[in-house]
Amino acid sequence: MSPTSKKPKVELDSLEKVTLEENGEDRCRDEEEALVALIEHRTKEVEHLRQRITYYRSQLTEAERRLHDSQSKLSRLRSVDNSVSKNLLDNGDKKAKQEQRSASPIHIDKGHSRTKAQSRPQLVIPAVNPKIVPPLRLAESNMKASVSLESQVTSSFPSQSNSVEKPFGVSSECEAVGMLEGTKRKLEQKQHKELIPLICSRSSPCIIRCHPGSHICSQHKRKLRSLALNPINDQVFVTSALDGVVNLWQIQARGSSASLLSSTDCVSPKQRRWPEDIAWHPLGNSLFSAYSADGGDSQISVLNLNTSQERKRVKFLEEKPHLKGIINSIVFMPWVDVCFTTGGSDHAVILWSEKDGEQLWKPKVLHRSLHSSAVMGVAGMQQKQIVLSIGADKRIIGYDLLSGRADFKHQIESKCMGVLPNPTDFNLYMVQTGAPEKQLRLFDIRLRQTEIHAFGWKQESSESQSALINQAWSPDGLYITSGSADPMIHVFDIRYNSHRPSQSVKAHQKRVFKAVWHHSLPLLISISSDLHIGLHKIV
Repeated sequence: MSPTSKKPKVELDSLEKVTLEENGEDRCRDEEEALVALIEHRTKEVEHLRQRITYYRSQLTEAERRLHDSQSKLSRLRSVDNSVSKNLLDNGDKKAKQEQRSASPIHIDKGHSRTKAQSRPQLVIPAVNPKIVPPLRLAESNMKASVSLESQVTSSFPSQSNSVEKPFGVSSECEAVGMLEGTKRKLEQKQHKELIPLICSRSSPCIIRCHPGSHICSQHKRKLRSLALNPINDQVFVTSALDGVVNLWQIQARGSSASLLSSTDCVSPKQRRWPEDIAWHPLGNSLFSAYSADGGDSQISVLNLNTSQERKRVKFLEEKPHLKGIINSIVFMPWVDVCFTTGGSDHAVILWSEKDGEQLWKPKVLHRSLHSSAVMGVAGMQQKQIVLSIGADKRIIGYDLLSGRADFKHQIESKCMGVLPNPTDFNLYMVQTGAPEKQLRLFDIRLRQTEIHAFGWKQESSESQSALINQAWSPDGLYITSGSADPMIHVFDIRYNSHRPSQSVKAHQKRVFKAVWHHSLPLLISISSDLHIGLHKIV
């Protein structure tokens, strides 16, 4: 073969090398850009965590100072009491010696002796100040409760505590245990734990053994609408219904039954509307309800459970920021500053901040134009001040409060009806959609528009997907329970590599609206359109 015939092959090889080099440079450039973006994201994450550390250090310093002040006051009070008691005892000894001298045969004074005899009983009256006793006994009961949160508090409170108003009508012992359990649980929830790598990591689910539950009458005259556990006292939960009544319940016998503590009429003053959605105040002492913006009616009510007078228990806020339609969602944000968010049919998301105590709340419009249809659900992310909102327009919006603009926007193929952040992994959240067999979608907020996994159930009834059917995370963040138009509770294990429920529990006679996990008892609590509350024990 002549040398000229080899020339095209040599040129082809050189072209291939150049192409490979260019492709390699492109890959390197893409990898470099991806790493730069990742470094920026992690730099912001580190800065945010440093800010949180600085804040909590200052809070710790302030709390230690307050503790030191209280201890100093207690020490001074005890020293004053001891000195007073010592002086009184010394005076008593002197008086006793004087009485002994006056009783001798040499100096007899009957009137003086009689006066001294009458004053003797006063010597035994002075003692340690009884105002110190209640905190000491309460501390003892708290110590016992901290050793075993499930044990019964046996220490009795002094009679002076009877004058203190007891919230919820629950005994002081139950309050002490409930407050401790709630506080401990809240601290545990704030500890971030990576769960996203566990999603779809198992070929078989972890089955929960759920016994057929006991059912109690809800005491409502119309269909139930909402169910919420108290964030501080786990023994207390509330239900609301279309009759406008909010019922307060206390769990009995470790979840075997529940007793009705109170019923409060919470219908709106003008349109006589029922609460569309409810949310507990983070302190667990009041309940907030959302209504409708039509007819100039009140939009938010506050039910103060510490007030014994029924007329004064419900207060309607004067502010009316929503323009029209139903207010579909009300949720308190998981941040240091107490605030809550509402989303309504007027496409608006409103942030309500506490001003001068819990009786005054100032609304602020976050956005009205980012959604083109009704906002069906709102939520706040733990690690960053981002308000998630989802709508019937199939949009998922993440609004950054610090920058005052949308951090990300995402559109899916089906309308959205609910959003729920994971209680353990602060980057994970779930969106409820109207797509059959893909009702629940998992998202990582760091990946913006990327869906991690989707699962759902095949609906046996002919009814369409309902926004009234809600979900709940388990306390460990590994399971999701969902109601359904069928009388079932669907349970999803996020580690299960499947799009189907890990199990389904027949719970009621009619459709199930919601099933929530108890945080300290192996128990599921559900509500249904059959007007019953289900208590299902997990073994």
